[in-house]
Amino acid sequence: MDLAPCPFCHLPVPSSELEWHANNHFLDEHEQQRLASDLELAQQIAFAPPSPPSLNSQVISDLPFDLGFEEKVNCLINFQSRSIFHKVEHGLMALLRKCLELESDNTTSILSGYVDHFQSLEYEDVGWGCGWRNIQMLSSHLLHQRQEEVKKVLFGGQGFIPDIPSLQRWLEIAWEKGFDEPGSEHFDGKIYGLKKWIGTTECAALLRSFGLKAMIVDFGPKEFESLYLSVPGSSAGVEGKSEGNGLKRRGIQVCGPMDRYVVKKIHGHSQAHSGVQEKSSSSSNITRENEGQQVLIDWIWNYFSDSNKPGNGHVIVSDKAPLYFQHDGHSRTIVGIQIKHQRNGVHQHNLLILDPAHRTAALEKSLKEKVGWQKLIKRGVHTLKKPQYQLCYVEPGIASGEEMELLKTISSVFLEL
Repeated sequence: MDLAPCPFCHLPVPSSELEWHANNHFLDEHEQQRLASDLELAQQIAFAPPSPPSLNSQVISDLPFDLGFEEKVNCLINFQSRSIFHKVEHGLMALLRKCLELESDNTTSILSGYVDHFQSLEYEDVGWGCGWRNIQMLSSHLLHQRQEEVKKVLFGGQGFIPDIPSLQRWLEIAWEKGFDEPGSEHFDGKIYGLKKWIGTTECAALLRSFGLKAMIVDFGPKEFESLYLSVPGSSAGVEGKSEGNGLKRRGIQVCGPMDRYVVKKIHGHSQAHSGVQEKSSSSSNITRENEGQQVLIDWIWNYFSDSNKPGNGHVIVSDKAPLYFQHDGHSRTIVGIQIKHQRNGVHQHNLLILDPAHRTAALEKSLKEKVGWQKLIKRGVHTLKKPQYQLCYVEPGIASGEEMELLKTISSVFLEL
């Protein structure tokens, strides 16, 4: 048997169990017992002699082959795995809030109330899993802050964040339900087990399949509109694919990962293509004199400040969900924004970002010690050097009936940078 030393306790363990063993060092005793039981069951399944398939014996890898649609869903609910992550005592956002409160009174910061950080793991998803990690971060907020309406519907009502393979299965089920058909076609309806980049449209499709109102906003140069070619008899457009760089271009509908951010220009910020009134919750307040990336910053500021919660001091906890923040090559989670009022009257903004590429333990340490956390979390306007960006946000409420059908078609609001 191939053995490898644990990087924490240095005990030799089978290579196939190294990641599971190492992650256990971050869990409490109850979680360790549960995972040990799960591993034992998995090993029993792996080494058991072949037997006729039945619903109770199906594991997640068998879902697409032998089961009907409803059986797939029920089986996934029962067999999905909880994602392992480094749990921060009292929450990472509480630590961030304390650090922001110590800053000067000439700053105002607005934060999402609760978000867990999910880091990419070296032996699991480094280099391709950032999109899934951002879905996990966004979901952690939704389950914690909107418990009554979200917990019943998200991930089969299990009340926890699934791991990446389980999320991949949920996305396949969303596609099978008819959410984001162009995106499904791009992946041939299969994503489970693949190390493929995903983006805001996959996030939106997955969350919409549970009735959550996930919306997309695109930011880019005006000349980007000229990339589209109209299709006779259709309100959508098509484009050729850009091969070799991991990006693709398709029709006006936003669909697929790392799209180079295929968008539809929507005048008046309303969506006429699918019949769904998808509008930017904050775009009407944007100051049009702002140019370049400041338009993105203004939208984010208006999004977080448009909150039902009153301000208190120079750190405000918003009821708004974090933002899935996509650009060419990477995606992160925006958990808030800060404005600094300078003496010359100029306002300096910083995005407050959780990056899946950072280690949760390092974030926790820097915030607790109040040293170096700014370099890990704050991002100024000058760092926004990409020509195009996408945001995915989730509005309150759960869709049903006709509204649920309309959510199957994913489009976006476009704002010119």
